[in-house]
Amino acid sequence: MPRAARSAAPTDDDLPPPARRPFDVNVALRRIARAVQPYAPAAMFALKEGDDAHPPYATLFQQLVACILSIRTYDEVSLPLARRLFARADSPAAIAALSIKELDALIAESTFHEAKARQIHALAARTATEFGGTLPPDAEILTSFAGVGPKCAHLALGVAAGVPLISVDIHVHRVTNRWGYVAASTPERTLAALEEVLPKRHWIGINRLLVPFGKHVCTGVRPKCSTCPVLDMCARVGVTSHR
Repeated sequence: MPRAARSAAPTDDDLPPPARRPFDVNVALRRIARAVQPYAPAAMFALKEGDDAHPPYATLFQQLVACILSIRTYDEVSLPLARRLFARADSPAAIAALSIKELDALIAESTFHEAKARQIHALAARTATEFGGTLPPDAEILTSFAGVGPKCAHLALGVAAGVPLISVDIHVHRVTNRWGYVAASTPERTLAALEEVLPKRHWIGINRLLVPFGKHVCTGVRPKCSTCPVLDMCARVGVTSHR
């Protein structure tokens, strides 16, 4: 018996033309907020909020440590690691009192864990001695620590201190460029572009929304355009196939 022919992967021909209505970021983020409700929030937001099984870890120091752990590491790995570390030692002084070997063992599942153990230990020691255990909400100071770039500094300041700064990770970069909302070749350029066009009230929350949206809907390969809540506004820049 001949095999049934496989159905072809959907293409843009199966969808309405891109961007049938003008892009409105306020409408887009409101729709996305509803669409991502079934999914876990980005790791640092989840860490701050806690849940029935885990206490919240919301200080600027804790958020900065969590962001270092998350670099090149999936949220599904970095969030439990941060909680395990803070269950053992949740303050700069307590982490500084650990040996680097002990610290490394606690975060061993994180990518580049040996380097991160040294960075976190140095961060803890300097925070305890130079800042009396409390980091100031200053991006310049935060980026002076090894392992902390603008993305981590901005996200930690936004989540922990409510400082309106945009944090652009791979999901924010991909999604906002795919929309056609900005046109930038790197996350750094996307950050600069978003600072020009994104209303300030969304600067912190855009990361919270677009991380789960980018992981589950607007994925890097074959995004789920057929069920996307902002399909009618999206320019679908660079999309050649979809689900």
